[in-house]
Amino acid sequence: MDTVRLGNKVSQLWDEEVVPQLVEYIRIPNKSPMFDADWEAHGHMDAAVTLLERWARSKLEQLPGAKLEVVRLPGRTPLICIEVPGQGEDSVLMYGHLDKQPEMTGWSEGLGPWNPVIRDDKLYGRGGADDGYALYGALSALLALQEQGVAHARCVILIESCEESGSYDLPHYMDHLAERIGNPSLVVCLDSGCGDYEHLWLTTSLRGMAGGTLRVEVLNEGVHSGDASGIVPSSFRIARQLLSRLEDPATGAILPAELQVEIPQERLAQAQHAAQVLGEKVHSKFPFVAGMQPVSNDRVELICNRTWRPQLAVTGADGLPTLADAGNVLRPQTALRLSLRLPPPINGEQATRFVKGLLERDPPYGARVYFETEKDGSGWNAQSLAPWLDAALSEASTAAFGAAYAAMGEGGSIPFMALLGEKFPQAQFLITGVLGPQSNAHGPNEFLHIPTGKKVSQVVAMVLASHIASTA
Repeated sequence: MDTVRLGNKVSQLWDEEVVPQLVEYIRIPNKSPMFDADWEAHGHMDAAVTLLERWARSKLEQLPGAKLEVVRLPGRTPLICIEVPGQGEDSVLMYGHLDKQPEMTGWSEGLGPWNPVIRDDKLYGRGGADDGYALYGALSALLALQEQGVAHARCVILIESCEESGSYDLPHYMDHLAERIGNPSLVVCLDSGCGDYEHLWLTTSLRGMAGGTLRVEVLNEGVHSGDASGIVPSSFRIARQLLSRLEDPATGAILPAELQVEIPQERLAQAQHAAQVLGEKVHSKFPFVAGMQPVSNDRVELICNRTWRPQLAVTGADGLPTLADAGNVLRPQTALRLSLRLPPPINGEQATRFVKGLLERDPPYGARVYFETEKDGSGWNAQSLAPWLDAALSEASTAAFGAAYAAMGEGGSIPFMALLGEKFPQAQFLITGVLGPQSNAHGPNEFLHIPTGKKVSQVVAMVLASHIASTA
């Protein structure tokens, strides 16, 4: 295989076809079902599926025997399934998703979630990096191999439409497509992050998630704060008190032992190496306000906090008027949207039940308190790399990035990985992505770093070639 020619082919595909396709994809407000309950009626998800399907079908003639189906189970979001024949008995499962997070505020002037803009090799807009590029990257890799006649195993590409809502539809599709998927010995997922844009980053673990809304009700209606304060407890204070059962308000440490794990030595070693590679980028990639500091000066601790320790974020609130409308009223209720990240080995469903019991038990002052669970997911921890994959990643990273690869856990969740880890316990996993410093997935000014997208596609192609050689 001519790796220079391979890289040139991938780059050409991205410049001429993939980037223009992603520009059109970003324009579509295909928010995940959790954020658009009427997604079917609005038609945006179907528009995104159609866009990706048309391009993929136009490439199938270059991949002899390849088949594509848009699978639609009743009452569920659609899924794109592409089967590309290969050599040997083994198979590869490649995964991505096409649903998006909501708009979010704070986009810089000239930028917006549905307004694709290219600046300095960065394609701004919602969903390009998370995870619209996945189908294009996977097919670019296969097309580049096909051009040189390089062998690869049979590949099944799944692109779902429900990941940002917890992938609750995906297990049904996995069962429905079980025969087609088979028993893959390699899983490739292009929905993860990267520590910087100078290295290939292998994701070795993912945190789980326990999410829901905490509601505290103290009155049937708001009353004058001068009349009631000191007699009626504030719903906000009670909510704050309940959160302190879960989180140390001074340090942010999650308190219950039921939500803690011991970090494996292999992952600690990877965190130490990642801290050396990244240096101050571990924390400087975040847009801190002037004078703000990270929670620790120890970069290894920061990486462990982000990848293997539970952490709580309050991502939304209800029951609080805007500042302009905030009169002297003791409010009847406070609602807080909670996002609790869980260590990789912890079962998400069990942890969510534990959190619900913790918050609802013995409510202060007899307030009406309930935790409405909205999504949960277990994390994932990869098995150690097989020698062939370690060697393949080293070779591919050097060819594409000009540097050795680095490995690190990711703080976010990909529910599919936990499902696959249970379903295919002997499979090797290549989990990587393009979400690096300032790419800001789910937030304002999200972007796809185009050169990294090209390099990741090249790496996938080279790993597929090494995979078939390892099974010969």
